[in-house]
Amino acid sequence: MSKLPIKNELGFFEIRLESIGGLGAHLAGKMLAEAGVLGLGLNGAHFSSYGSEKKGSPVKSFVRLGEGEIRISSPVERPHIVGVFHENLFKTIDVANGLLPDGVILVNTTKTPDEIREKFNIKSGTVAVVDALGISVEEKTRVNTAMLGAMFRIADFLNPEAMKNVIRQTFEEKYPKLVDSNIRTFDRGFNEVQFKTFEAEAGAVNEFVRAQSDLGYLTQPMGGVIINPGNTILKDLSSSRQGFLPDFEAAKCINCAACDTACPDLCFVWEEKEDAKGRPQMFLQGIDYQYCKGCMKCVAVCPTDALTTVREAEGFADENRMPHRFVLAQN
Repeated sequence: MSKLPIKNELGFFEIRLESIGGLGAHLAGKMLAEAGVLGLGLNGAHFSSYGSEKKGSPVKSFVRLGEGEIRISSPVERPHIVGVFHENLFKTIDVANGLLPDGVILVNTTKTPDEIREKFNIKSGTVAVVDALGISVEEKTRVNTAMLGAMFRIADFLNPEAMKNVIRQTFEEKYPKLVDSNIRTFDRGFNEVQFKTFEAEAGAVNEFVRAQSDLGYLTQPMGGVIINPGNTILKDLSSSRQGFLPDFEAAKCINCAACDTACPDLCFVWEEKEDAKGRPQMFLQGIDYQYCKGCMKCVAVCPTDALTTVREAEGFADENRMPHRFVLAQN
């Protein structure tokens, strides 16, 4: 049996994966625990937490490794490593919550460790970055195996060969054609990750803050009013996108509204103008990216390629957003 280099007060090495459904964090956690058990001879436990609508919604995956028995199944609140599969999660979730002062945060991003440290307000520990999305697109795989490769680099007590064996066992029976590409993805994540360690200030402690509901039976509004329902102008689906969004080229658009018919979130903004013959017609002005979750149904139905799939770059959605102009009813 291998020895863990770091353990918490209960004798465990703990990992928390922060993601959205569809990026493979649940499977990554499962394979990570298997690699610890089969490759290192450790005891391992894994489970995930997600809602009923898994794809596009927040997912947490928890992994515990121990030299002795693991007799608890509570969520990992003070992780040694946090893997962030989706950079925009920071908008709605404190992904670094509870990370130990000398812990590691690994982020799927094209930014530098210094930029991520500032963005996530990381005070100390190791910040690691890897372009897992770019690797997965080039290798035609998913983000998860690239993130696993990077994680096995920064946690050097983990055995990369053990994980490669788990990848083979996971895919070879049902998806044998995906084995080699996922091994390449793992290797690229391992080799392309960048990391930088920041010294902790004396006495620094990153406390875990357990989320509590703002509303209870003593504090709920009169009549059970829902203050922020999901179908209001306050809705923001930007953290549901898996790294891609539609790009609109007005010159190619014939205003057929096929995109608007296919869109489940009413993202397209229209304006009534006169056509060449002076008749009133609705013309597409652009996309309100606040409500776009990147399902790409609009791209699939566009007959003129006015809508194409592009990788989401920092600031692209804000710079190209065409906001809806909501008109409030007058009494």
